[in-house]
Amino acid sequence: MKLHTLMSCLHDFSVMPAENPEIESIEMDSRQVSAGSLFVCISGFTVDGHDFAKQAAAAGAAAIIAERPLEVDVPVVLVKDSARALAALADFFYGQPTQHLHLIGITGTNGKTTTSHIVNEILREHGHTTGLIGTINIKIGDETFDVKNTTPDALTLQKTFRRMLDSNVTAAVMEVSSHALHLGRVHGCEYDVAVFTNLTQDHLDYHKTMDEYKRAKGLLFAQLGNSYQHNRVKYAILNSDDEASKDYIMSTQATVITYGIDTKSDISATDIEMTGAGTSFTLVTPFDSVRVTMKLAGKFNVYNVLAAAAACLVSNVPLETIVRVIERMQGVSGRFELVDGDQDFAVIVDYSHTPDSLENALQTIRQFATGKVYCVVGCGGDRDRTKRPEMARIAAQYADCPIFTSDNPRSEDPLAILDEMAAGVTGEQYEILPDRKEAITRAVSAAKRGDVVLIAGKGHETYQIIGTTVIDFDDRLVAKEAMKHRSSTQQDS
Repeated sequence: MKLHTLMSCLHDFSVMPAENPEIESIEMDSRQVSAGSLFVCISGFTVDGHDFAKQAAAAGAAAIIAERPLEVDVPVVLVKDSARALAALADFFYGQPTQHLHLIGITGTNGKTTTSHIVNEILREHGHTTGLIGTINIKIGDETFDVKNTTPDALTLQKTFRRMLDSNVTAAVMEVSSHALHLGRVHGCEYDVAVFTNLTQDHLDYHKTMDEYKRAKGLLFAQLGNSYQHNRVKYAILNSDDEASKDYIMSTQATVITYGIDTKSDISATDIEMTGAGTSFTLVTPFDSVRVTMKLAGKFNVYNVLAAAAACLVSNVPLETIVRVIERMQGVSGRFELVDGDQDFAVIVDYSHTPDSLENALQTIRQFATGKVYCVVGCGGDRDRTKRPEMARIAAQYADCPIFTSDNPRSEDPLAILDEMAAGVTGEQYEILPDRKEAITRAVSAAKRGDVVLIAGKGHETYQIIGTTVIDFDDRLVAKEAMKHRSSTQQDS
């Protein structure tokens, strides 16, 4: 594509060079530039792409997008906001791929990953070739790829959507983070369905206040089209049990479908029964009501299923298909995942890294635990500090044996993080073991028949970040190793 043709999608550039080279690719990392690349200078949190313009030119860049004049020997297009320009350029360069996909976006504090995986499985059962973008990975059909962020940057997104189309994907599901919405990473994404799970405290290190956090989430619904396309109806799927939904109803012109348990909703669950083996409830829809028995445990998973069912119903999936998939779902990696080591007590690994998600997990465990509840939990460094005492308070409130440990301390002192956690506990017993492996081993070693060990915070993650070092660390593998050691010790005795 010629530079001038590509630039036709922009309407705010101030300088257009006379040169009109062929553009073979778009890059925002100078190390990825090759002959014919258009290099876009992005001012990030840690580096400024403008500082790498000369390296990009030397690597063969055909042209550069920048916010200020540059001393380079290739054409430079000046724009007011290179990040905004990148989203438009990527969308146009890759043929506006989301306009040819049925795209479902899911936002909220908790439940995005589980809900997106349920939706993906239902759409596959219905006959779609699907794409999935989320916290755990990217899936295109049966292929799986690693991810760096819950929602990738605009360039990676549009490139991924193009790859999906080329792989005959017809429907795509993606988690949409508040960071991505605030930073404009999803500009250019043509969503057909937008889903809201819930809003609880998280990411206040970035958004500063809950109002700002709520506003960022709301952008998904405010950007959900603004015309009545009767041949392509837009749907906002909102949790009526969450107060934030009232604001999101006001901010979208899309057709609103509500789901909930405690308030009157379009789609709801009644007569909920929970055990350690799963959950049963009556799924009530405008079309029919049906009894559902699923392997997923907890009220929070009922919400996830309701959200997924609503998204799929408006995507023209029959109710019987939805129920069939829900009933056979085994769960999602690191989400209330049972770790089996032939032990006579339960070990659960869960990605509960917010106060609300930790409380949900522990409340669910309390409903089926016949013995003591152990909770191994920490808080990440260089992240929202205000939730640390609250996480500890919840662990001490619901667990018989809370053990506070390190999560991903990053650049912070692990002991300082633990001190801030402990400040939230008054009059309750707890133990502090900074070494996460030692903490998990302690809980597993102490558990007896009927007890439950919850290892919270990291879920599917297979690493731990200490300082600037990333080490291999998988809660599930550590727990299995501890169970194996416990078993061999008992046999020796």
